[in-house]
Amino acid sequence: MFSCKTKGRGATANAPPTRFNLPDREPDGDWLDAEEDIDGAPPAPKTSVTIERPKTIITRNASPDIGFDRSINAYRGCEHGCIYCFARPTHAFHDLSPGLDFETRLFAKPSAPRLLHEALSKPNYRVAPIAMGTNTDPYQPIERRYRITRDCIAILAEARHPLTITTKSDRVVRDIDLLADMAAHDLVAVAVSVTSLDPHVHCTLEPRAPSARKRLAAITALSEAGIPTYVSMSPIIPAITDHEIETLIETAAEAGAQAAFFIPVRLPHEVAPLFRAWLDEYYPERVGKVMNIIRSIRQGRDNDPNYFTRMRAAGPWGKLIEARFARVCRKHGLNQQKIMLRTDLFRPPAGPQGELF
Repeated sequence: MFSCKTKGRGATANAPPTRFNLPDREPDGDWLDAEEDIDGAPPAPKTSVTIERPKTIITRNASPDIGFDRSINAYRGCEHGCIYCFARPTHAFHDLSPGLDFETRLFAKPSAPRLLHEALSKPNYRVAPIAMGTNTDPYQPIERRYRITRDCIAILAEARHPLTITTKSDRVVRDIDLLADMAAHDLVAVAVSVTSLDPHVHCTLEPRAPSARKRLAAITALSEAGIPTYVSMSPIIPAITDHEIETLIETAAEAGAQAAFFIPVRLPHEVAPLFRAWLDEYYPERVGKVMNIIRSIRQGRDNDPNYFTRMRAAGPWGKLIEARFARVCRKHGLNQQKIMLRTDLFRPPAGPQGELF
């Protein structure tokens, strides 16, 4: 299943065996472009979008090692196709593959703004920052058409509700008009993820995400608009991207980032075999080295699922990465002040949700 590349996609195939013993999948039917490539390669799977009608839109979590207790995910699946994405296994719950299905069989929630308006209007609602981009990217390509993220931000801005955003897309600059106003009241912070400055690494690791150049330009635009902006070097992949730590953070600081953080690569459930297949395809000479280092920072396993250690790297390799990252951040003046968001300005959104648009 993992022997050939799929043009423009991150996963090299549609599915490894899943936790639920679902059969392997091959893209066919309406998923395919009509014509083959000139070289006779199979056509690339097309993106399809299914409308989802959830009953609620704010997802709660009680994880003790995460700095937020609620989030909004406007979409399921993500066309960016990042091979390492820890959200891939969620597609298995829909009887879909965490492989190519995750990148091509997307779900959108157009009712999200209405549901958010209703949630914030409830008398017993208690304010805390809402996070966007914690599962799949709120600014992935289909946001251009659906604008669900923007409509949700408009409601949060009107209600003076604190918000954090994490994204790999420069499309976030489209919403600077809303975000700058929120930033003026200490209500928003944005983290732009930049994993690699190397175009070759980027085009295979995150095939449909904007280039590093565009993301750095977004950091500059956000910072110049007065919006607190982080750079997230997440994930750091040993022997693939870790050599870029110093250069990447220096470049992001020059672009205007005020703070930086990283997460070592995580390989939960189906992500581990998908990632190994990606290594086989693009870095066959490094497979053993990469996986051995990952196991060394994950206490002998492909993945560490435990609270408080899953976001960090253990062992000598892990300590070295942390020390290098901390040193370069100090050198360039990042992480000097903690960005705090206000919760005391909240006002329930007024009137029917439709009046906002």
